Amino acid sequence: MAQLDRFLAALVSHRASALMLGTDVPAQLDMHGTPRAITKTAFNEAQLVGLLQELAPGNARMALDSGAATTFAYTSEDGAFDVQVTARAEGLRVVVRVQGSLAVPATVEKAPPAEAAAAPAEASPAPAARASSSTARVSEAHVEVGMPPESAERNRIEGMLRTMVQRGSSDLHLRVGEPPIVRVDGEMVRIPDTSALQARELEALVKSIMPERNRGEFESSSDTDFAHDIPGTGRFRCNVMREHKGCAAVFRIIPARVVSVEQLGISEEVQKLCYLTRGLVLVTGPTGSGKSTTLCSLIDLINRKRSEHVITIEDPIEFVHENKQCIITQRQVGVHTGSFKTALRAALREDPDIVLVGELRDLETVSIAIETAETGHLVFATLHTTSAAGTIDRLIDQFPPDRQEQVRAMLSESLRGVISQTLCKKVGGGRVAAREVLLSIPSIANLIREGKTFQIASVIQTSKRLGMVTLNDALIDLVDAGQVEAKEAYMKANDKTGFAHMLRNRGTEVSFLDPTAEPPAVAAPAGKPDLAAGKAKVGAR
Repeated sequence: MAQLDRFLAALVSHRASALMLGTDVPAQLDMHGTPRAITKTAFNEAQLVGLLQELAPGNARMALDSGAATTFAYTSEDGAFDVQVTARAEGLRVVVRVQGSLAVPATVEKAPPAEAAAAPAEASPAPAARASSSTARVSEAHVEVGMPPESAERNRIEGMLRTMVQRGSSDLHLRVGEPPIVRVDGEMVRIPDTSALQARELEALVKSIMPERNRGEFESSSDTDFAHDIPGTGRFRCNVMREHKGCAAVFRIIPARVVSVEQLGISEEVQKLCYLTRGLVLVTGPTGSGKSTTLCSLIDLINRKRSEHVITIEDPIEFVHENKQCIITQRQVGVHTGSFKTALRAALREDPDIVLVGELRDLETVSIAIETAETGHLVFATLHTTSAAGTIDRLIDQFPPDRQEQVRAMLSESLRGVISQTLCKKVGGGRVAAREVLLSIPSIANLIREGKTFQIASVIQTSKRLGMVTLNDALIDLVDAGQVEAKEAYMKANDKTGFAHMLRNRGTEVSFLDPTAEPPAVAAPAGKPDLAAGKAKVGAR
């Protein structure tokens, strides 16, 4: 797919008169006489020539190399287009219209609107230099169609997001009738000295950073997801919805740097899954359990150690991966593709080695993912399940009864591993992941094929030497290491009875299991009298 195809998709979806490109200006749509910037940064001439050469036929490509004017036709999945390139003293100017359109586009504005945040212009290279830079790419992660302009509301909400980062929070919640609320180490905390938000005020705040396409989606379906960048601060995953009080929003910080498997403490057995050539690997857990971060670290390992083509399908793009040993193509649902299933089906024609699916949302996506894993590709995906056995049941139960036996057989052959994780509060602050690990071995495959998934937990328990870990074992290891309190680990356990038994066997204080029990006595600090004991002695006399 040519890099400019996403701009052409915007031209069609927004029913604009023309797409306008130029040296040292952002890309713009002519909205029937009104220019609207659709990129944050300007193109230099080398980038512009490189983008056009992906579309141009031979004679037009030669004209571009020499800096001359040219016209040509181009056809993409979104339709047929006429491309007109003119050479001016200030650089190239390009107008793209849908074929058959007679609209006259507005002038490409040299001074971009505030939302364009144009980068400093680079000196235009000589024709030979332009030719050598024909492969120049524009980062898809930093292009949002229809970004609204700078405003007091946008400055204010970005200030809230900066405060969230400074406080070390993972999420920011905005609600009508409440001040801004942040989640710190899993706890919800209202930001002090801030006033409660009103309905109109909150809606204006979130719309000030909402891309144009998401505005339409929000109006029609009452919720939408998008990503937002604040240079120098970070990238945020945003969800805006309507509830009974009005508009509401949740923002999650996406770490600016890709996290490595070494930093996350991913076991060697799980790391080995990244070296497979085919199969399905699932990372599961409840919302906010760190699934995206774990997947990011696994893709980063592949990027450092293998030489492959990796396609990621996300909603929205979270971590941005730069090409290292691999070529990484990142596509965002709603911006670069219509849905997970559409992108996953198309990925098979895009020469992938590894495919990451941000979420297995529906039956067709699950079906295509399993088939992709069976046909010689390595597929990573996520599900909102809390255990390895529950993950397999969830996948199979999505299919109608007459297909489930076939799916069991396919899954028994293609499934390579399940990492099911949950986040626990650390002693002293922060959070740490407890991971249940299921790896594919013949006995696991047989249980899946025969529909005996209830026995999987026992196999995991007896296969520790192979790198498998139950959630209870992962939690008790964190307690033994002093990283997590026993009560916190107990609250996160799926098998609470078994976990309580493990705690008692270790002699761990478990009075929290009996809400009527007296709290344990706390020894007086050294060098200070025990006042309670003193009073008891006086009474005894």
